[in-house]
Amino acid sequence: MNFEDIQNMVITGDAKGAESWTNEALEAGISAKDIIDLGLIVGMDEVGRRFKAEEYYMPEVLISARAMTTSMNIVRPLIAASDTTSRGRVVIGTVHGDLHDIGKNLVRMMFEGAGYDVRDLGVDVTAEAFVKAVEEKPTDLVCLSALLTTTMDSMDVIVKALEDAELRTTTKVMVGGAPLSDAFAQKIGADAYAPDAAAAVETATELISA
Repeated sequence: MNFEDIQNMVITGDAKGAESWTNEALEAGISAKDIIDLGLIVGMDEVGRRFKAEEYYMPEVLISARAMTTSMNIVRPLIAASDTTSRGRVVIGTVHGDLHDIGKNLVRMMFEGAGYDVRDLGVDVTAEAFVKAVEEKPTDLVCLSALLTTTMDSMDVIVKALEDAELRTTTKVMVGGAPLSDAFAQKIGADAYAPDAAAAVETATELISA
């Protein structure tokens, strides 16, 4: 089977095609790891490139991400049952007081498509919940999302809670959302700010590899 087919299905947002191709590939003996590494990640990398170049916009990225997720949902149980290692573990959530999740969900799907192990805590997530998630399993990166200016201060609380729990030496923090900026990220002691989902994956890779 040709990995370019699944790559193009992700790029064009063909969820049904991605589902059929993935099932056929597994039946043909192709490993879940190869499907992710040679198919889904390559496809989502191209989607990210097009988004960054303004060739794709949010609707196209969402459609592509859903096609990727359709395939990922099939291979994820196989990856979980194997000794395959991910590119890193990410904990993500929308901060306390904020119920917006479209941007957060897109970032999560982009991370999964890039080969990261992601735990999504959902929306309205407290500092205690973030700390608990990191304490339960070693985490490379915590991603904080907010759309409301009134909930931005929750990010400061979360960063301080991670510091108080002595988790910041091993765990990076990245923030994102419409009202945020690099200056705000620096002000609260976060390691990085990402303006969009594609940038989030690029920045995470730099942070974790560093």
